[in-house]
Amino acid sequence: MIIYPTIELQNGRCVSLPRGNMSEAAIWHVDPVEKAQEFAHAGAEWMHVTDFDAVAGDSQNRDLVLRIIREAGIPVQLGGGFRSRDRIEEWIDLGAGRIVVGTLAAQNPHLVKELANRHVDQIVLAVDVWQGQVMVEGWKAQSAYTAEGFINAFADTPFAGIIVTDIAADIEGADAALGMIEGIARSTRVPVIASGIVRTLDDISRLKLLGDVSGAIVGRALFNRTVDLAEALVEARPTRQQAAEFI
Repeated sequence: MIIYPTIELQNGRCVSLPRGNMSEAAIWHVDPVEKAQEFAHAGAEWMHVTDFDAVAGDSQNRDLVLRIIREAGIPVQLGGGFRSRDRIEEWIDLGAGRIVVGTLAAQNPHLVKELANRHVDQIVLAVDVWQGQVMVEGWKAQSAYTAEGFINAFADTPFAGIIVTDIAADIEGADAALGMIEGIARSTRVPVIASGIVRTLDDISRLKLLGDVSGAIVGRALFNRTVDLAEALVEARPTRQQAAEFI
């Protein structure tokens, strides 16, 4: 299972947003580029960046994100406000390893399918769920899709992954979210990445035991130090029994 250490950006700073609420940002007083390099030095294979200002159509973090991509030392999976072909392809050309799309997929599925086929292994589908429905526009608007219906609409689309977030997990805890994520992971051949679940190493163990989840986004827990990245990477590795199954 791949751990994706995560940086969330707002106004050029590392933040965490409870339930995605832009007005409740917890600010972490660290240098984002140095933090990205720390992730690489700890042994991470990938990292994830979400630009919350870009979600609102603001490009103020552009140069900072570009520095992270160029200086982190590991591939960057980038999300935040990707709602046009031009912007997606611009950032692929600038070096982003993967681009995450959610709102665009709900609004223009044909374009997203085309982009996923054109940029194989570089487009990731975001499925953000609140009370059974997929949310869009930075979690501000409810779509007509259920999580299962949304994913089924993209059957056979060669996404690099599907990031599943149960927004309610921030309030209600991870148990219900684990069940939803496991069900989605079992129903699709696309690698499923869990988001919003990991608060402790035990949560990584629980995700790994599910067997079908390919990765986990870990952000706030790294910044508030309830999870150590090096330990998380070790915990996410296959056990000897799991490894033997692939030999």
